[in-house]
Amino acid sequence: RVFVSAQQISNGNATLILRRSAPRTSDGRPVCAAAPIRGLFLEQSRLSGYEEIKCFVPDVFPAPRVTWATEPPTFEDLRPVTRKHAKENGLFSVDSRLTKLKGRPDLIYICKMTTSYSRSTWTASLREREIAGTEGRDLTILCAAPTYLKNPSLYWTFSRGDNSTLILSYNSQSDRQVSAPSWDGHLELDIYKAKFGDGSLRLMDPRRSEHSGSYACEFSEKFSRHVERSQQKPSYWWILGVVAAGLVLVLAGLLAFLKLKEHSASCTV
Repeated sequence: RVFVSAQQISNGNATLILRRSAPRTSDGRPVCAAAPIRGLFLEQSRLSGYEEIKCFVPDVFPAPRVTWATEPPTFEDLRPVTRKHAKENGLFSVDSRLTKLKGRPDLIYICKMTTSYSRSTWTASLREREIAGTEGRDLTILCAAPTYLKNPSLYWTFSRGDNSTLILSYNSQSDRQVSAPSWDGHLELDIYKAKFGDGSLRLMDPRRSEHSGSYACEFSEKFSRHVERSQQKPSYWWILGVVAAGLVLVLAGLLAFLKLKEHSASCTV
């Protein structure tokens, strides 16, 4: 819009002021000058044999700039596909997808979004892990914060099916740790290591009926969030045990049959 003050003209000041119009919807209604990012989300999917990570944010204006990185860094071309969809209300929905690199299960995938109206960068990252253990034996579920996080809080959750439960939390500011009562005696966190980004959790005396499922740790700060999901790897030791027990029974039966046959032969003579 063009604006000239009549009073200024009368005083000999003909300065022309240009004011930027706010974005408008399809029916002409104005949209707020900035709709800030309120949360950045990451999720993983598997399509046609490829593993893909999606980074998305809803209802923002203006549309942010999206960049991807890995930790540790890789020289391979990541080639994300980013879509910025303008909605009828003038806001944007931003969706960026990245195919995971094959043969690199240890990588942390990092998505960053920056805006023109703020110096803050929103960051979300993800790493997938596998855990394997034997019932009754202690195991350690690994979790490590990426270097871009400086003083995050830590949350551990346990999932089975559609149910997810917070089992442990650690506040780095207050140095306070809280665990769910039903998990008392089964969880151990090294608080000293957690201060420096090692949130690995020791699971003590795990029981198949209670502790088999998926574990996730989350490090979070104001504009940053890192998640590591640990899927329990199926254990086949019980199958080997059943097979071994079956073999023992077969051998015992064979020995009994041979002894009975020998006894029958001796009686006939």
